Amino acid sequence: MLKVVLLMMIMMLASQSEAQLNRDFYKESCPSLFLVVRRVVKRAVAREPRMGASLLRLFFHDCFVNGCDGSLLLDDTPSFLGEKTSGPSNNSVRGFEVIDKIKFKVEKMCPGIVSCADILAITARDSVLLVSTSTLLLFVMSYIDACNNC
Repeated sequence: MLKVVLLMMIMMLASQSEAQLNRDFYKESCPSLFLVVRRVVKRAVAREPRMGASLLRLFFHDCFVNGCDGSLLLDDTPSFLGEKTSGPSNNSVRGFEVIDKIKFKVEKMCPGIVSCADILAITARDSVLLVSTSTLLLFVMSYIDACNNC
């Protein structure tokens, strides 16, 4: 009986884990990752200002269906209906071409290192930062201009 209890305790302890998120996770394995993502996102938003919100929406849709796993990026196959064309996502999300460009550049630079889920998360973060920084800058500039005309 004692052996069974000890075995169960060992199994319980082994199954418990603690997620250790680390912003330096790719520092060694793909050091230019964040720079590449930021450049592609910046160009995409400069071409199409609404793209920042669209990239955030892609991340939301990916997380909404089966968790933040990058499965939204899966294409349909003859035997599989991907999330891109599933009911909640079909014709309501855009920006896949931006993600594809990022994935291509990242995979060329760091093959097999960065997950699609991480690419979506980093892209969403950068697009929000880029759009909110631009909005804040415009607000501050208009406030300064208004104060100069007082």
